[in-house]
Amino acid sequence: MRIAVIATPALYDAFTTCGITGEPVIERMEQPCTGNGYQAVIDFLYTPDAYTEAGINNPDTLFFFNAVTDIAENRPAHTIRFNGWPGFISGPLLEAASSNEADKLKAAFVLDFFSKKPEWVPDQPGFIAPRVLAAVINEAWLTLEDGVSTKEDIDTAMKLGTNYPFGPFEWTGMIGAGKLVSLLTKLAEKQSRYQPAPLLIKEAIQ
Repeated sequence: MRIAVIATPALYDAFTTCGITGEPVIERMEQPCTGNGYQAVIDFLYTPDAYTEAGINNPDTLFFFNAVTDIAENRPAHTIRFNGWPGFISGPLLEAASSNEADKLKAAFVLDFFSKKPEWVPDQPGFIAPRVLAAVINEAWLTLEDGVSTKEDIDTAMKLGTNYPFGPFEWTGMIGAGKLVSLLTKLAEKQSRYQPAPLLIKEAIQ
């Protein structure tokens, strides 16, 4: 099986932490591809516009798109939406969404090469883990805005108090403030409590 993984070196290394099994032919690249010649494409750098331009010519190729905010209606056919945010891809489970049972079986087969299993969740903005984490990070920025503590102390408190692997400001740096604001803004369309903190918005546009 030929698999294209569209990712930076850091994302690729994190994704393959659990090891590669079997004998797949894996090619890492940093540009979108049509899928021709590949049975699967796993795109951590996904943007819808890139695929509008590149096109997807092979309906037999299963595409995995790192699309935490965009739901199925915004994606092409024969695709799997997954949570590819940094910090969530090193373990044995990969949070993903699909409404097609045949595609789910194919996805499980492909992910097995990377020693991973899909954790199927509803196809909603933010999945589960990113949605919860984004709310925590947003609250940390509101806490900073209120002058309660420093970034460093908030990070330390969260790591020691909740056993999080990273503090909320460390997560912000890893994920990107822009992505967090995008997800929170989408969630705030239905629930105002997700309205992104002004300081987080300011961080995103710097």
